[in-house]
Amino acid sequence: MASLEISQRGALWIVATGVIAAGLFFLREPLTQFAMAMILWLAIDGLSDSIDKRVPFLPRWLALPVALILVLSLIALIGFVVIDNVAHIMGDMNNYEFRLNQVINQAHTALGAPGVPPTVRDLVAQANPNNRLAAEIGGSLQNFASAATFTLIYLAFLFPASAVMKDKLDFIFRSKAQRDGACEVLARIRASMESYLWVQTVMSLIITALTYATLKIIGLEHALFWSFLIFFLNYIPTIGSIAAVALTTAVALVQFPTLGPVAAVFAGVGAWQFVIGNFIQPRMTGDSLNLSAVVVLLALSIWGLVWGIVGAFLAAPMTVMIMIVLGQFPSTRWIAILLSADGKPTPETKRVSKSEAGPN
Repeated sequence: MASLEISQRGALWIVATGVIAAGLFFLREPLTQFAMAMILWLAIDGLSDSIDKRVPFLPRWLALPVALILVLSLIALIGFVVIDNVAHIMGDMNNYEFRLNQVINQAHTALGAPGVPPTVRDLVAQANPNNRLAAEIGGSLQNFASAATFTLIYLAFLFPASAVMKDKLDFIFRSKAQRDGACEVLARIRASMESYLWVQTVMSLIITALTYATLKIIGLEHALFWSFLIFFLNYIPTIGSIAAVALTTAVALVQFPTLGPVAAVFAGVGAWQFVIGNFIQPRMTGDSLNLSAVVVLLALSIWGLVWGIVGAFLAAPMTVMIMIVLGQFPSTRWIAILLSADGKPTPETKRVSKSEAGPN
């Protein structure tokens, strides 16, 4: 009888996991927009609390509007810099194409490949035989604008929704012990998310500033644009740092005719990523990202597969949230322990059973 119950429970877990994964995949567009809105809301709310504590002369009711304006202004500034630099890069495309053709020719000769070396236009035509590249780029930009619009709409509705969350918890959990337990879980998730976002943002800003100075000294064109891209890539654990080094090195290979500056870009960008990512960031992160390194890579693969590039950005915070929730229930706590780095997914707190909670 016991073995039958274990088998039924295992089958239920498999079915539930499959249903949840299918739902996450087929509803990825609205869910990723809502998740990004949640991340923005946490960033704005955390900044609002920080302003309220550190700027005593500012009225409490004014802290949230100031934080909202600061975050949205930063996003608008980043968007302006990216769009402006993309326009300049498109204007220099002929020069890049000429240099790329040289690199392809050199690689073709070095490898001893037969035939005539292909050109950039040949490679683009082979990758996109119907010549619909411009239409696909335009469609991607349109989808991005639509996603950004819906994200801001979700963000606008999250603020009034969060204001009444405490009253909703009072209706859901009639027992004070159960309400306190639910509030503790939500507070733990919020604190972990805000701490993670704060550390990642500060570290990304430091790496971006140092990378920008390095690229300007070496003479890489559009250094500000590539530094901004590195800022966002650093939100992707492990893979983001590798992509940042590979991206800037590839751009340097296209721009510079000799290997000296290319090696300098590779060494400079790689050094900042290695030093800060391995020595400074772990000290600041603390227990906000208490995930095993293997779990981080696995989460990155799974969330990236389900939600694409947005999933890669959200892989770490989403997995931390899942770990904290699973750690609250005896039947799933073992999963949370496996996900954690130190075997302690949540602080040791008293869990309330139905008998302890009393009558509703």
